[in-house]
Amino acid sequence: MAISSSCSSVKAVNTRWTSPSPSPSSRFSLLPTSLHRRYATNVKLTATSAALKTVEQTTLTEDNKFSSVGSDSDQDIPTLPKPRILVAEKLGEAGLNLLRDFGDVDCSYELSPEDLKKKVAESDALIVRSGTKVTREVFEAAKGRLKVVGRAGVGIDNVDLQAATEHGCLVVNAPTANTVAAAEHGIALLASMARNVAQADASIKAGKWERSKYVGVSLVGKTLAVMGFGKVGTEVARRAKGLGMNVISHDPYAPADRARALGVDLVSFDQAISTADFVSLHMPLTPATKKVFNDETFSKMKKGVRLVNVARGGVIDEDALVRALDAGIVAQAALDVFCEEPPSKDSKLIQHENVTVTPHLGASTKEAQEGVAIEIAEAVAGALKGELSATAVNAPMVAPEVLSELTPYIVLAEKIGRLAVQLVSGGKGVQSIKVVYRSARDRDDLDTRLLRAMITKGIIEPISDSYVNLVNADFIAKQKGLRISEERMVVDTSPEYPIDSIQVQILNVESNFAGAVSESGDISIEGKVKYGVPHLTCVGSFAVDVSLEGNLILCRQVDQPGMIGQVGNILGEQNVNVNFMSVGRTVVRKQAIMAIGVDEEPNSKTLERIGGVSAIAEFVFLKL
Repeated sequence: MAISSSCSSVKAVNTRWTSPSPSPSSRFSLLPTSLHRRYATNVKLTATSAALKTVEQTTLTEDNKFSSVGSDSDQDIPTLPKPRILVAEKLGEAGLNLLRDFGDVDCSYELSPEDLKKKVAESDALIVRSGTKVTREVFEAAKGRLKVVGRAGVGIDNVDLQAATEHGCLVVNAPTANTVAAAEHGIALLASMARNVAQADASIKAGKWERSKYVGVSLVGKTLAVMGFGKVGTEVARRAKGLGMNVISHDPYAPADRARALGVDLVSFDQAISTADFVSLHMPLTPATKKVFNDETFSKMKKGVRLVNVARGGVIDEDALVRALDAGIVAQAALDVFCEEPPSKDSKLIQHENVTVTPHLGASTKEAQEGVAIEIAEAVAGALKGELSATAVNAPMVAPEVLSELTPYIVLAEKIGRLAVQLVSGGKGVQSIKVVYRSARDRDDLDTRLLRAMITKGIIEPISDSYVNLVNADFIAKQKGLRISEERMVVDTSPEYPIDSIQVQILNVESNFAGAVSESGDISIEGKVKYGVPHLTCVGSFAVDVSLEGNLILCRQVDQPGMIGQVGNILGEQNVNVNFMSVGRTVVRKQAIMAIGVDEEPNSKTLERIGGVSAIAEFVFLKL
């Protein structure tokens, strides 16, 4: 019998012991791990179904004891220091004002690598443009304090993403604010190149009048290959269609329906470069695209092709482009980006008479600069608050509406992982995890990356000194030899909700609570979100139903009258408040599991008294 069958076939007997008291309103941080440890809070979920907007927070005091903090409490709330934000390159005033409202801003420009390393050791966030290299050495110098790097722009090849991930640092960018500006600059270069505007301008200023030398070519009816059909590439295609050009594109990840809506044909790489009269580059710089436009690529192009690059300089082999220009394969090139910026003054490419160049002006409009500043400031401030940015580069990128929908399940995922690992009794340790998501939605309509990261966090943090967050969860799991497999099962429930249940199985380990071991011999627990609140619904083969608030006591017992009363009285005598209680059984008057949610942590004597009840075969206390 499948684990799910045994749980779902058993009815849970629920007894509400006391109603949970309403929680004070406070700011809810989706992922509190994004903050530096000195800002860390212990967050206890008490939200309703609409959205996770209220929590009860506890703040670590100087004597390492937790005290309750609520917005409607009269007690003094300690003031946390503002986060320190280092802005290493010029940023629009509107963005700086947003940052100043949130933290202490240090604007230090043109820092040497050594000065940058000294500064980040005292900073919680760093904002750069394309001119500052954020290397592994920078992250190492930060010694864990740096929690977010904001790239004011699209490209992030000046940031060591692997090092950022290993150090648990979120990297965000501003991919939308300069989209139109970059597209407009691409079209400006395209048109000026076709009509020799830059060369003619220089000729006249040199006292010459060479009309016949600078005869151009028309754009109407020509084929433009847009290499990369992302945000900028799409806008370039839209404008090129307005100029009467035939537009094709190559992008292995672009949705065909979006291209068709603009009248653009998606084609193979070789077909694009071999049929185009003009080629406009809008691809990211990755190991796969580095110098992808090389001698071999140019040899496949139509003779007399014209090339525009407002993307990343490294996608072109600049020496190969010079050779293609000299051979007449490439008639002209218009470049805004280069392998090395600024390029050397004696560069053959820069000095070539058939090359038009600009100093990385793609995003350089007043409107774009202000937009980028605001976008990156909001992303950095949000990350420091613990929110997941929709522009996160080294963490799962989730649309805001999807993130809002998944929020209660994110909390459930971490708590289920945290509970499961506490049921392991040492031995050879945790190595294999299986996660089963049950949902009525199609497989492609459920992104589980966020959930997997939070399950990983819940499993690893209680048993190690690792500080796990959404950014480094997969890396740390791999580092510790933890294998996590995922399975999705379609169930006949309402597709209104993204997930019906999440089940975590820890394979090939011994358990300190035999009741949590399923028929397959593995530790298995399952949870659901009910009314916006995470609930534990299955332990081993026993169905239960208990809100995952406070802490949890699990008892495996004989199913007989009076058990709830006996345990409740023991807890009541020690002033331990029960917030929820549930009993699940397989056969009447045989074995049962009693799950008790408690607000306080019982002392050892209280737990011994519970274990001393004759009908209780075993029990375990679990911290949430």
